[in-house]
Amino acid sequence: MTRNYRLVARSIFIALILIQTTIPGLGYLPIGPFSLTIIPITVIVAAITLGTKDGMLIGGVWGVITFVRAFFWPTSPMAQYVFINPLVSVLPRILIGLVAGLTFYYLKNKRYPKLTLGLVGLMSSLTNTIFVLGFIYVFYHGYAHQLYQINVKALLPYLLSVLATNGVLEALIAAIATPLIATPLLKYLKRN
Repeated sequence: MTRNYRLVARSIFIALILIQTTIPGLGYLPIGPFSLTIIPITVIVAAITLGTKDGMLIGGVWGVITFVRAFFWPTSPMAQYVFINPLVSVLPRILIGLVAGLTFYYLKNKRYPKLTLGLVGLMSSLTNTIFVLGFIYVFYHGYAHQLYQINVKALLPYLLSVLATNGVLEALIAAIATPLIATPLLKYLKRN
């Protein structure tokens, strides 16, 4: 892969992240009572096609956008409180690229490539959900009541319900969408 190709591909993935985070319905799908985040799929595909470092870079871009939006245009009432912490808003997004790139690298299977890609999508999406929710609990359960008038006793059940609903649905969508998107891109890259 030439340097110019990699630069253009990075730019396209960053543009996709910018579009998904600013245009409603493209990065966050409202399905019934859920708002499912599908932006991790972009980060996952970037890590699969460009490598772990570029996947981490694309994830970091999404994390920085999440961090900045928490101050000016939060995606939810709770986002303005929790995503102002870069460990909650940026680090889990970087970890998506790390997990996706390393998982793909070590599990590459020529016999079952779509299964491997599905597993990469599932694990990477769950990485984001588990770390975001885990960091929210770690950083905010002790003093959330004083700072933000959040009922601390309801925080853990709430986070677990988000994991069981949104987190699982997002992981399943990533497991299905990742092979559908990454397979033709990998075939193209292999030909060129």
